[in-house]
Amino acid sequence: MKDFFKYVAATVVGLILFGIILTFFGILSIVGMITSGQATTNVSKNSVLVLKLDGLLEEQVGVNIMNTLNGNTNSLGLQETLSAIKKAKENENIKGIYIEGGMLSADGASLQEIRNALVDYKKSGKWVVAYADTYSQASYYVASVADKVWLNPSGELDWHGFSVTPMFFKDVLNKFGVKMQTIKVGKYKSATEMFTEDKMSEPSRQQTEAYINGSWQILCKAVSESRKISVDSLNAYADRIITFDEAKNLVKLKLIDGVMYSDQVKVEVKKLLGINEDETINQVDVAAMANVKEDRKGEEIAVYYAFGDIVDEATNSPMTLTSGHEIIAKEVCADLEKLMNNEDVKAVVIRVNSPGGSAYASEQLWHQIELLKQKKPVVISMGDYAASGGYYMSCNSNWIVAQPNTLTGSIGIFGMIPDVSQFLTQKVGLKFDEVKTNKNASIGTMSRPMNAEEIGYLTKYINRGYDLFRKRVADGRKMTIEQVEEVAQGHVFLAQDALKLKLVDELGGLDQAVAKAAKLAKLDEYYTTNYPAPADILDQLFSSMKNGNYLDEQARLALGEFYEPISMITRIKNMSTVQARLPYFIQIR
Repeated sequence: MKDFFKYVAATVVGLILFGIILTFFGILSIVGMITSGQATTNVSKNSVLVLKLDGLLEEQVGVNIMNTLNGNTNSLGLQETLSAIKKAKENENIKGIYIEGGMLSADGASLQEIRNALVDYKKSGKWVVAYADTYSQASYYVASVADKVWLNPSGELDWHGFSVTPMFFKDVLNKFGVKMQTIKVGKYKSATEMFTEDKMSEPSRQQTEAYINGSWQILCKAVSESRKISVDSLNAYADRIITFDEAKNLVKLKLIDGVMYSDQVKVEVKKLLGINEDETINQVDVAAMANVKEDRKGEEIAVYYAFGDIVDEATNSPMTLTSGHEIIAKEVCADLEKLMNNEDVKAVVIRVNSPGGSAYASEQLWHQIELLKQKKPVVISMGDYAASGGYYMSCNSNWIVAQPNTLTGSIGIFGMIPDVSQFLTQKVGLKFDEVKTNKNASIGTMSRPMNAEEIGYLTKYINRGYDLFRKRVADGRKMTIEQVEEVAQGHVFLAQDALKLKLVDELGGLDQAVAKAAKLAKLDEYYTTNYPAPADILDQLFSSMKNGNYLDEQARLALGEFYEPISMITRIKNMSTVQARLPYFIQIR
């Protein structure tokens, strides 16, 4: 019997050791796989850069270990894509760009960044061609800049215009005995409407119509210029939903140059490269281009990426907004302080892509940028959104650059506290009693809604926050409080309109922002370095397990347009009471 237990114990120990060794070699293989993907890329002669415009476009993607392990390539990084196009322009071994269209999901300003980069690329004299089985409106907008646009004979080109369909949860919450107690400043500050109303308010409808019409006009104008089609015709095509037209009919409409299968496209690309049909096309993708060395001459300009919800602390939730990315005030302030004290960095460009968030966190970011610009120039490059809290942190820079269709402004704040007392008492059957030392000691209790006096105190607090927000904008933009109030009230603007209102300084993308930073720092030669540095492999692995980022990505893919509002409901309890945030979740389709 003793021998039996001895052998069992030995077997268990052996299995444990085997598991440890297997895990060790597994980690080594993962590290090797990632490291090999980060090795320096040498571009072969007569190569083609392949841009796959499919899936979700994010500000940055970097090397994601969970995506690598699961074979998930359904994310496209804006920063990586722009870098690849720029390197391709300068690399003599790359002769052209092949755009593979698809169901790309992205917002207007990011798309415009890529499209403008391709327009600049074509100035080198190199060619750009595009092909797809299906073009979404987003991927077609980018692909329309190509010298030739092709489509599969059985393919589709989606073209139907823009729409916004906000969701309203008031009646749903009421069924569960939950109500939202809200206080807002600004008639356009409609972020709370999804919880308190059953339709859009008139001010909200007016501003929404203004920015989706403006965004659509920007898109149509660009496609019109590239494809030599009138804007009126493009609108007529959208009205009759040419999405369902035969592919060959799209040639007659001048939307595409021809229909062909993928093997026929390869023949055309080989002709452009001047190689025989039996030869192989040398291809390089965006990920590989990230590892192509580039010359670094002159002084350093830091490009700091700040994108996602603005929060006081990391949420550590498996359902986070904006693809799990957050602007965590404490961490970003610490990073900016390091850049401030880094003597090698001569100027800082902050890439802001945020719908806002915590008003308190936004104030901390404003203050840190104030300290930073006392030592070196600070330029803001606005992405798809730099509104409310995103504008709060931006307004104090030396210069603001935004794409014409960036959503910005939304100068206003609100407070939102859920009242779950009816749910707990009537639905669940809980009973509450109370003992307190002071009159308002139980403010915020779950046992009852706030009373009028408590709401009065909170209203004063929120109004004080709004006054501070306006002052920050006035100081940063060299305006009077009265001038700020005229463009405040939570009003959302396209940047092309915000320029006229002096809320931004220049229309353009990241390159223009970097050029402005160099000019302010009086630099003749310069290079850029991206911050913050990407997390190392082990940090990514543990972070993905801890914060549920992988689960978040899967939930986003499964829920689609319902993801954002549902995720907000799950996070309300973790949000700061006072928020500087865009109205609802904007889904332009």
